[in-house]
Amino acid sequence: MSQLQDKYSSVVSAAQSAGISNLQVQEQDGILYVSGNASNTAAKDAVWNALGAIDSTYSASDINIDVQVAGLASGASLTVATEESNLNIRQEPSTEAAVVGKAAKGSSVTLIEQTSDDWWKVKNADGQEGYAYSRYLRA
Repeated sequence: MSQLQDKYSSVVSAAQSAGISNLQVQEQDGILYVSGNASNTAAKDAVWNALGAIDSTYSASDINIDVQVAGLASGASLTVATEESNLNIRQEPSTEAAVVGKAAKGSSVTLIEQTSDDWWKVKNADGQEGYAYSRYLRA
């Protein structure tokens, strides 16, 4: 086992325990790539939470996690699962983009499209559409 695989063994174990399908773990150019498909947002979160236990700022440059939630249909109702504050809904899929709306913790938003692993296009109860960070959404 390489140093990276040893360092992030809990992340890989979490992915296995969460039932991530098509799980692939590869090391290339000093970066550990972990990818696969989650059956729900809780399984995806288990992987990210394991990383958070190692790197609470999620800023490690030696690991790349690409776990997609498979099978959420457009129109699905999602619950906002922020820790304390409102969820920002942005004009573009970036934290640099303008905030066009908000959704309260515990409220529901409607999925328009899973545009990427990190950003999903949603609509809030006020009809405002934009991009929200998928880590704060639960199916």
